[in-house]
Amino acid sequence: MKNVFVTGVSGYIGMKIARALADSPQVEKIVGIDINKPREIPNGLIFIKRDVREPMLDLLVENQIDTVIHAAYVLPPIHNKALMEDINLGGTRNILNASAEASITQLLYTSSTTAYGFHPDNPSPLTEESPLRGNDDFTYSKNKKEIESLMQEFISSHPDMIITILRPCFVVGPGFANPLARHLQKPFVLLPSKTAPFQFVHEDDLVRVIVMCLSKTLGGVFNVTGEGTMGFGEMVRKLGNYAVRLPFGLMFVLNNLLWFMRMHFLTEFPSPGLNLIRYSWLASSERLITETGFEFEYDTRSAFEDFVRSIKGGN
Repeated sequence: MKNVFVTGVSGYIGMKIARALADSPQVEKIVGIDINKPREIPNGLIFIKRDVREPMLDLLVENQIDTVIHAAYVLPPIHNKALMEDINLGGTRNILNASAEASITQLLYTSSTTAYGFHPDNPSPLTEESPLRGNDDFTYSKNKKEIESLMQEFISSHPDMIITILRPCFVVGPGFANPLARHLQKPFVLLPSKTAPFQFVHEDDLVRVIVMCLSKTLGGVFNVTGEGTMGFGEMVRKLGNYAVRLPFGLMFVLNNLLWFMRMHFLTEFPSPGLNLIRYSWLASSERLITETGFEFEYDTRSAFEDFVRSIKGGN
């Protein structure tokens, strides 16, 4: 990698990637796009305000980009599903087409273990060969599954390009600020009566994996998950809050009503999203560790505890 292009650069992971690349002696130029300007632009980053669905070929060619990191994605659920899917799927098609036209050397896509879906019959652990069954009633998971289908078609038609697909589980750390993070920080946390063990990967470990894959021009599909699991009751207690357990049927109806009434201060996700805490979808990083020798600095519990320290320390 020499000249790197990052989509979604102003986001949680996108900005951490940009900062890490700025410290790499292998990188000469970093160009990042987003619809939102970063709160601060690290040294070495050329920021360009642009929607991921807009033309990209000019930026790739003018900046002699050889490596693309596609991290742009609508993460928090929105009521306009058509818009969410247009950004996620349409934006990905746009980036793939521009990368092919610009003869990019390597393209890395940050997928997610949510592409496997949340199902009561999931194998444990999920491996890279497990079927992708992202839930069709939850747009985030559905789009992750669909984008991976686009990626496989692209890989087949562009055998000379190095394609890397990373599937991290939920990312946690001081920057953890998505709907799940905010839900867990409520004084009284509503949860279904039964929840499944959960896994996290620390934001720093994920970024280290990304930089490693680019440095080694390593292609392939890799799960990226911290060792071990945590229960939701334990998470809530560590944050100093209280879990309120409700029968799933009651919570589903109540949450759906609040979602459709757009009472986002009470819920930020539609009820099908409850399945991600109700069913087990634990993935293994054995392939990543075996093939690359990567060593995680954090397991699931220590990664979450770092998030807790950042909250309680006011950082």
